[in-house]
Amino acid sequence: MSSWHGLKSTIFSQDKDDEIYHAIVKAIVEHQLPPGSKLPEEALATAFGISRTGIRTVLQRLAAVQLIRLTPKRGAQVVTPGVEEARNVLLTRRMLECANLPQVVANSAAVHISALEDVLAGEERAHEERDGATAIRLSALFHVQLQAISGNEVLTQMVSQLTLRSSLVIAAYGAPWQQGCRCHDHQQLVALLKAGATAPLVRQMEQHFDDILANLHFERSGETTPDFARLFASAVKG
Repeated sequence: MSSWHGLKSTIFSQDKDDEIYHAIVKAIVEHQLPPGSKLPEEALATAFGISRTGIRTVLQRLAAVQLIRLTPKRGAQVVTPGVEEARNVLLTRRMLECANLPQVVANSAAVHISALEDVLAGEERAHEERDGATAIRLSALFHVQLQAISGNEVLTQMVSQLTLRSSLVIAAYGAPWQQGCRCHDHQQLVALLKAGATAPLVRQMEQHFDDILANLHFERSGETTPDFARLFASAVKG
């Protein structure tokens, strides 16, 4: 009985850690925690109602995927990508996503097109309603879902991780109005995919990333400390 209670406690702890991890990732991706934001253990532990040891575990996971930086004596901060790193994140995505498009076209079916169009509809609504957080999240989802059509799980996972880092790049260097990618670009990509036009699809994706890079302004953000109790209130209640 005691061993079961111990296992049950461990499972609950892992579930709680996952919830907190995903809540912080979501806040970073949606630019509610911008680059340079301080992540004090005590403040986060209070906001989520757990121990500092539990928060430390989550922060180590976030550091492993390069969303935050852990520095001795300074603690945790959301990463502010350097200019070279920012360029390389987007150039790497451009290379990977474009190279995988022939396989995406080869595997594409009506169900995939329909799923992408659902994401596009949500993305367009978010832009119309000036819901920046949702627009950013759906923009990333579009790219991951598009690449997943290929069936290459390794590449799709790499793109998924890179979209998280891309969000930091846009938050650090994008214009204030920049909320993910432009819907019109994504609509054109879906139209070309639907037509099975591989070469034009690749060219359009290349141009898509070139435009994103061209619209970045390489000026660094300052350090901030958000109101964690307000930011994560819904996650704690959930």
